Amino acid sequence: MKINWTVRIKNPLWWAQMACAVVLPILAYFGLAWEDMTTWASIGDVLLRAVQNPVVVVSVVVSVFNALTDPTTAGVGDSNRALTYAVPHKDIPNTGR
Repeated sequence: MKINWTVRIKNPLWWAQMACAVVLPILAYFGLAWEDMTTWASIGDVLLRAVQNPVVVVSVVVSVFNALTDPTTAGVGDSNRALTYAVPHKDIPNTGR
């Protein structure tokens, strides 16, 4: 599984994906909303309950796996082209010139 971790770590969108991949399955399982997380103690309690529950752990693992894979490539790793990037790739719009 070849993944260009250096580039992914530099990409803020990837961090947002990972945060959502972990937090959202936990909130959904326990039927919570963002507004329910008002103290550090409540967040700690939810996280403790989450790691003690195999269904939640499997849901988070599957969610993270889905966020890691690139659906435009075969297999799990990045394409050979993506492995050569030093920073996240930005498409240049085609202006038709």
